[in-house]
Amino acid sequence: MILGALDQTDIDILNILQSDAAMAGKDIAKLVNKSTASVHERIRRLRTEGYIDKIVAIVNKGKVHKRIMAFSQVLLHDHTDITLLNFQQAVVKYPEVLECHQMAGNYDFLLKIVTTDIDTYHKFYLEKLSKLPNIVTVQSLFVLSEAKNETSIHLQL
Repeated sequence: MILGALDQTDIDILNILQSDAAMAGKDIAKLVNKSTASVHERIRRLRTEGYIDKIVAIVNKGKVHKRIMAFSQVLLHDHTDITLLNFQQAVVKYPEVLECHQMAGNYDFLLKIVTTDIDTYHKFYLEKLSKLPNIVTVQSLFVLSEAKNETSIHLQL
């Protein structure tokens, strides 16, 4: 079982942190009916053991004028290990690329790209993405609206 090393309190703490990572330890302790020291120790352990990758603030894209989001599917000509690795290493350096996933199926990679406007996306595509070697095609899908955008994974025993 993937959650076998966790007890219900650990899972409750992870669910709380996923919804509000800025919540004070004493407030979390009240919610899980444990001491503040115990909660701090559990959070430290969860980080050390790799259950928590990082704690971040999620920025409102619209407030920082990042209004265009695209999912770009990339097909590479060559599928050797070095070609795939070189593409990944190059594309993750671009600040416009929020996510890079190697995929099974018709395309090799799926990129989540955010820019200020369509002209900025076009410039990114022309000056950066399309210049990478071994690309056969890029198909970009532009987000019109978001019905759901979650970062949390619901955990339970």
